[in-house]
Amino acid sequence: MAKKYIFVTGGVVSSLGKGLTASSLAALLQAQGYSVRLRKMDPYLNLDPGTMSPFEHGEVFVTEDGIETDLDLGHYERFTGVDAKKGDYTTTGQIYAKLIEKERRGDYLGKTVQVIPHVTDLVKQFILDDPDNVDFMLCEIGGTVGDIEAMPYLEAIRQLRYEIGRENILYMHLTLVPYLEASKELKSKPTQHSVKELRAIGIQPNILVCRADREISESALDKIALFCNLDRENVIPALDVPTIYQAPITLHGYNLDRQVLKYFNMSYSPPKLDIWQDIVNKINAPECKVTIGIVGKYNKLKDAYKSLIEALSHAGITNNAKVNLKWINARTLNEENITDRLSDTDGILVPGGFGDEGTRGKILAIKYARLNNIPCFGICLGMQLMVIEAARNLCGLENANSTEFDKQSVEPVVAMMSEWQTELGAVHKANTNQFGGTMRLGRYECHITPGTLAHKIYGKEAIFERHRHRYEVNINYVEQLTNKGMLFSGVSPNGKLPEMVEYPANKWFLGVQFHPELKSRPFDPHPLFASFVSACVEHAKEGW
Repeated sequence: MAKKYIFVTGGVVSSLGKGLTASSLAALLQAQGYSVRLRKMDPYLNLDPGTMSPFEHGEVFVTEDGIETDLDLGHYERFTGVDAKKGDYTTTGQIYAKLIEKERRGDYLGKTVQVIPHVTDLVKQFILDDPDNVDFMLCEIGGTVGDIEAMPYLEAIRQLRYEIGRENILYMHLTLVPYLEASKELKSKPTQHSVKELRAIGIQPNILVCRADREISESALDKIALFCNLDRENVIPALDVPTIYQAPITLHGYNLDRQVLKYFNMSYSPPKLDIWQDIVNKINAPECKVTIGIVGKYNKLKDAYKSLIEALSHAGITNNAKVNLKWINARTLNEENITDRLSDTDGILVPGGFGDEGTRGKILAIKYARLNNIPCFGICLGMQLMVIEAARNLCGLENANSTEFDKQSVEPVVAMMSEWQTELGAVHKANTNQFGGTMRLGRYECHITPGTLAHKIYGKEAIFERHRHRYEVNINYVEQLTNKGMLFSGVSPNGKLPEMVEYPANKWFLGVQFHPELKSRPFDPHPLFASFVSACVEHAKEGW
């Protein structure tokens, strides 16, 4: 069977849920027994989102093989269980970087280099590259139809219809059907104009997915089908749902998977969606609830912590608990208000981040959790601040700090490896004057000490987790910290990079240098989050 390509585009406004819709469709196709892969093409000129503000772009998702990507790849992994790879994400910046490299090398010698065919050829090359040879390749194009940045991608997928056969390509377009309070009605005109824009560049959508916050009447759906030149059965409502994990069930209910397979003349049978229904049932009927304080600094845009939020949700599912998140701005946390802000929490989580701003509040939160025996989970920078807090308040190193915040620190308990090691090995790039591409990224091994909390949670002595950071805990301070009660329960294979830290005097106090949230799935919660939420449930019940 020839590979089938599904191209997902969006119109009217951004953030309609193209990634969630593509992920849900992929999960439905998997339920039919097909193999899938999802890809994302972002139109911006950045090489990757690594240097973009979380307030602007949201979370930076990191793959196993170590590239920084859009958060939609997190949705892809969570809904399908298929790990994304380097070849599953590109930006216009990457496309143009390859183009210029080829031009300088002389690959286009004698020719005028243009968007068509040279840029579009590179886009098509990205789309068609598939060493796994899956049944379905779903490709999402970021932004909206009409954006000048998206034009080369739309032209490329238009050309592919002729190059690999229209019977192997399906165009799925998402649009918004807004409700106007003044007239008390849903308006289809934005959808009509979006499809008109798409058709003007030579693409007729085969399936139209209409996002709305309420039921779309049959007459409105008929009107959309008529004006957008589609059969009515190929106009699929996509209504707001209480949890994103209900989306596969809801879209199946509107026959999205049936219509996709019908278009490709492929067999269809009612899929078993028990796993998704079980997840939804547990979310809707929890046995208990806990409140977890997230002490961060990107709280204004929750997408900055998207994988973290989902990992806590997954842990809630496995513990039959509703996890209420209390967002605490680390910038405003101080000695005067900390008890008032944190006393009603059953657990405290300090996530990753960059820069000095907000670190004082995070350190205060860690100290509060340690002194009050509240379950505390530190991730990446959160772990580093756990070490700094212990160095200051347990070891008496008043000036303990990270060289990220104080380049002249006299007690650099956290630093770049090049600042305290002469032999870097393969795990860290040399210092440069560039911000992009200077981090330890992707999958790295960690060895866990038997008998520790970490070992109890994982049940194994060697694990692999994803990283995204420049700074490391300084191995030279481990002995001092160990003598004061901290336990370094996980290290790199060469023993030079602390990866996990615990405080055994407390029932659950653990920090990790990596980002476990990136590997959590609704049907396979990450063990660290499952254990943390379990501890929070116990704390809520017993009060310790």
